[in-house]
Amino acid sequence: MKKSAIVVGAGIVGLATAKALSNNGFSVTVIDKTQRAVGASIRNFGMVWPVGQPAGELYRLAKKSAQVWKDICDGTGMWFNQSGSLHVAYSKEEWVVLNELFAQFEAEGRPISLLTASQIAIKYPLVKQNNLMGGLFSSDELIVDPRIAVEHVSDYLTTFGGVQFLWNQTVSEVGSGYIKTGNKVLKADKIFVCSGPDIETLFPEVFISLPIVKCKLQMMRMQLPSNRVIGTSVCGGLSLLHYTSFKTAPSLHLLHDKILTEMPAYIKHGIHVMVSQHELGELTVGDSHEYGYTFDPFDQHYINELIVNYLNSFMNASSWMVNTTWNGVYPKMTDGSSWFFNEPVNDVYLLNGLGGAGMTLSFGVAEKMVNEVI
Repeated sequence: MKKSAIVVGAGIVGLATAKALSNNGFSVTVIDKTQRAVGASIRNFGMVWPVGQPAGELYRLAKKSAQVWKDICDGTGMWFNQSGSLHVAYSKEEWVVLNELFAQFEAEGRPISLLTASQIAIKYPLVKQNNLMGGLFSSDELIVDPRIAVEHVSDYLTTFGGVQFLWNQTVSEVGSGYIKTGNKVLKADKIFVCSGPDIETLFPEVFISLPIVKCKLQMMRMQLPSNRVIGTSVCGGLSLLHYTSFKTAPSLHLLHDKILTEMPAYIKHGIHVMVSQHELGELTVGDSHEYGYTFDPFDQHYINELIVNYLNSFMNASSWMVNTTWNGVYPKMTDGSSWFFNEPVNDVYLLNGLGGAGMTLSFGVAEKMVNEVI
């Protein structure tokens, strides 16, 4: 008889877990409290970002996830773009760090190259040339449109994996072999709780004990005045302070000190600025990082202004118009780990805390964790 599994949460972590379970022969039901996914999984850049993951297991999991994304896109006809990524340098400190990262990544066998300012001008003319020293290009990265991607993954799992979805069903209790939703009890051999920032509602005692915090980010979508393309996802020098894989650059501390001295507001609000472009030409721009457990529901216009001002320092974006702003919240581990996996009750598993790497790591991480416990 086929084994059964229930996944609580239909964000990208839950969907990735459902896929891993289905691939292993389970009959899978995914339950979500809303009519469709509306959380952090649709409120991001849509970037699948191996360049930000350090060498070893995390980079391999990111590459695995990227391949799964491409398979799903091929299976559903969903748009994606193997855009790669470009980190640009406008100061000597940024340029030194990019050269150090190039040497490190080349030794690791990553598909990267250093581009001169003139090469960037030819390939990516919307990148500002004034004071540009060069850039680091990686071909690993791809983008999907997060506003439609999660829905397409759900359709893919239904069509190709036989996964059942129960929407508008709030789970009030989880125990060994069962969940409760409303006045119904559903049973399964394995239960995976992938509830993102709602983790404390079902297992408050676990949440309190975890080295975990929530992160609120502010983002926006912008429109070009014409049908131009930026050609790749572009990041300014602030992003060099953000990703784990960059922390091994010997001169990174010098760049950090420079930015802290010259741009303290950006450090205070955890701002790094990057831009990606989607199928319809819209540009996703962000973001900031505020850590805590309860957040003001209102966006700060001041933070969005900081983001736009910095965007204009490396992109010819003065004519771009903001058409949407929003915020998102996700849980992030504070002890340096990349995710949290725990079995608080027999055959009940919690998978959470992937932070801002959910789109990048979820398929690889879910496959790894499911294979360890089934």
